[in-house]
Amino acid sequence: MNKKFYTLALTAILLGTSVEQVALAQKPVTTAVAELDQPIPLNPNVRTGKLANGLTYYIQKNGTPEKRAELRLAVNAGSILEDDSQQGLAHFAEHMAFNGTKNFKKNELINYLQSVGVKFGAHLNAYTGFDETVYILPIPTDKPEIIDKSLLILEDWAFNVTFEGEEIDKERGVIVEEKRSRQEAGMRMAYQYFPVLFKDSKYAQRLPIGTDEVLKTFKHEEIRRFYKDWYRPDLMAVVVVGDIDVDAMEQKIKASFGKYKASANTKERKSFEIPSHKETLVAIVRDKEATMPGLQLHYKKDAQKLKTLGDMRNKLARDMYNGMLNQRLSELQQQADAPFLFASTSYTSLQGLSAKDAYSSYLTTNETGVVRGLRTVAEENERVKRHGFTDSELIRYKTQMLASYERAYNERSKTNSGVYVNQYVANFLDNMPATGIEFQYEFIKKHLEGITLAEVNQLAAQWITEDNRVVVITAPDKETVKLPTEAEVLAILKEASTADLQPYEDKMTATALMEETPKAGTIARESKIEKLGVTELTLSNGVRVVLKPTDFKDNEILMSAYSHGGHSLYSDADYHTATFTSEIVSRSGLKDMSAVDLRKVMAGKSANVSAFISELREGLSGMATPKDLETMLQLTHLKFTAPRKSEQDFQAFLTQYNGILPNLMASPQNYFSDQVARIMTQDHLRGGSIPTVEHLQKVNLDRAYEIYQDRFGDASDFTFVFVGNFDVEQVKPMLQTYLGSLPSTNRKEHFKDVGKRAPKGVVTKDLVKGTDQKSNVMISFRDQTKYSKEKSYHLAALSEVMKIRLTEKLREEIGGVYGTSVSASTSRVPYQNYAFNISFTCAPENVDKLVAATFEEIQKLQKSGAIEADLAKVKEADRRSIETSMRENRAWLSSLESAYYYGEQPTAINDKLELVEKLNSKDISKAAKSYLKMNNYIKVVMNPEPAQ
Repeated sequence: MNKKFYTLALTAILLGTSVEQVALAQKPVTTAVAELDQPIPLNPNVRTGKLANGLTYYIQKNGTPEKRAELRLAVNAGSILEDDSQQGLAHFAEHMAFNGTKNFKKNELINYLQSVGVKFGAHLNAYTGFDETVYILPIPTDKPEIIDKSLLILEDWAFNVTFEGEEIDKERGVIVEEKRSRQEAGMRMAYQYFPVLFKDSKYAQRLPIGTDEVLKTFKHEEIRRFYKDWYRPDLMAVVVVGDIDVDAMEQKIKASFGKYKASANTKERKSFEIPSHKETLVAIVRDKEATMPGLQLHYKKDAQKLKTLGDMRNKLARDMYNGMLNQRLSELQQQADAPFLFASTSYTSLQGLSAKDAYSSYLTTNETGVVRGLRTVAEENERVKRHGFTDSELIRYKTQMLASYERAYNERSKTNSGVYVNQYVANFLDNMPATGIEFQYEFIKKHLEGITLAEVNQLAAQWITEDNRVVVITAPDKETVKLPTEAEVLAILKEASTADLQPYEDKMTATALMEETPKAGTIARESKIEKLGVTELTLSNGVRVVLKPTDFKDNEILMSAYSHGGHSLYSDADYHTATFTSEIVSRSGLKDMSAVDLRKVMAGKSANVSAFISELREGLSGMATPKDLETMLQLTHLKFTAPRKSEQDFQAFLTQYNGILPNLMASPQNYFSDQVARIMTQDHLRGGSIPTVEHLQKVNLDRAYEIYQDRFGDASDFTFVFVGNFDVEQVKPMLQTYLGSLPSTNRKEHFKDVGKRAPKGVVTKDLVKGTDQKSNVMISFRDQTKYSKEKSYHLAALSEVMKIRLTEKLREEIGGVYGTSVSASTSRVPYQNYAFNISFTCAPENVDKLVAATFEEIQKLQKSGAIEADLAKVKEADRRSIETSMRENRAWLSSLESAYYYGEQPTAINDKLELVEKLNSKDISKAAKSYLKMNNYIKVVMNPEPAQ
């Protein structure tokens, strides 16, 4: 054995890995410079081209999901291009695209799309940024007329928005309400620190939402001028990915978009810079509604454009640096006296802008921890700069990266169309690579090995410099929050650069999850539901296993497990401990491995399992690739048999929550949610209100560990459901080994009804909180009811009809809200009941008018039911949803678990179609009368505090 091999072998033993993996981090590979100079190729599966007028198109056939396509219109124009008199009009123009075009008058566009099953907001949408505007249109493709009309919609968005004066004026209120809905501490503070972060740049003056003054008073011609100047073919791309014929689609795009001429006398589409600066800039911003201190440390850099294969290789090195440092920060976060609550670092574009990159650290701290947090993150940066990362860190992270790419590669034939369409939009707008996973996977296999530790380590000196440095501190405006001055910030950064810092030690205390294989159980019973392709096993210890193999995704197996009981079985004195129990135990790791040790052992494996204890049940959820199914089952076994108890991790838990909880109620939204939960459950201890520091003081580690062992000490009443790409016969031995060996005492238990109930009659509550001129409104109907699948579906359909009606009434007609949330649910346990909730934000002066309009719509539905057009929209959306759910592992997992939980015979997901087809207007009327009773509801309104 030569000396070099001996060194590699010894390192491999210490790390619990292979000689080949150690060599992966150490062996430099010479890559021909000429090859790395080659441009990054575009995915060969996409057809792209440019029309004579300058419009770019991307088209790709992709069958996941079937009979669906994702369409995008990307416009290389956003708020940065607005004149002073147009602030907010890039975003306003996006809104107007839904309010009248040449071929779709007023709301016809939304009405048509809803009629073919496309929901407004949930599916159909758009967004405006500083530099771009993107329209999002997912559609069914099983009918040619839908494809043709959808392309006509994209064409109208691009060239034929009408901007009728009356519609512009109606939309002003909607835009103002959208701006109002976003007003909170984070946005107010951003307005204050953006001028520092974007110093001397136009980006500081062009937040896409705009200004009230312009939004309320701009002349109609201003928005028409913006549209005319910037919505033009040379600044646009049409992207279509899905279950389509590429040749036919290309011809349709050429016919639809090629008939428009290139714009004459065009304005130059300038790029706007974020200027460099030598000094360190500091912004310290307070807001009394902020919930905890936050800190940003940015080192601004010139944008790293990804053009060549060499650029791609360099990005791999950057990704490794980011990932390894984040793992170090995660370890610090898990200390008993952690220096911050959360922390992360990244090298990416500054605030998502193409104008500038930044090496950035983000962290949150407790009230007194800002100085320590800043010092720690600055020292960790300096530690890497001075000492670099270790061989073992690089080995492990390379293994993780390779596994990640391998997962995506193995799933390549079932990749969702949305993944591709987003890549092509980014390729058009920001020249981001869109090579396809086949090329990426081969590229990383070829080049990952050659990226050396020295190559990664040298990045720190490039990134961590004194020029172009910005520190942003945001915090609650209260005396107990201790913040450094600007001079102190600069002193901390200077001290970190000369601090006595030792190299990081990468400790590895375990090399495998399990040293010994458990003694396997046996299969006591087996049955099949042939119609559903489901196999049910009962193991010798009583564990029930439900198996549904699918071919929906090549590289996915999902697991869910449950048992009746939950924390309802524990006394009120134990309640706060019980609710936190699963988190406390999870933070502590497994067996003799801490959470940090566990992460290291799991490097390169694609499996995870998490345990939960909710009010009525306990259980687990997990996910794995077929290759790592056994690892997921080993984790499952250990979750039952070897929970780890750690005082240090418990103290870290307490430190984090003691930092989070004190100021949560400073946020009006948190306060509103807390008060609503209390009112809805008559201030029940277990009613879901936000926990406090006083509640945290009642949490006990020993009791948490006892509760966990009690809940997971008997597997005999657990049901496991597996859905995904596996063979039943091949997985049986693993199930017998890891689930059949779980402890079993065969006790009989059920959950307990803890007595939470909504108040009866009409209950109104007025709250006062917040400085923004914004009111929050919640109207809730809830009561006991006899459950049936039919009634449950009628209630859900009623909520969808109500959503359509309130959008048209409160938003489009009155202009009083940006959006309205409507939700409905039924519960069978611990007692049969329902809840129907309506909520929105609005101007305080409009609350009464909007509430009255809401009740008016309810009464219309009670009297006349749904109009046929609205009913048709809801039914078609449900048909389409069922159609896609039939090919989704997650939907089958949920459906099967629900059936077994409630003791029902499992059925196919599309059996619900019978309920959909039978739904009529009278059902909606009956549901509205039954559930939305005007003598039994809760109304909570939170208005802002009076002006000082």
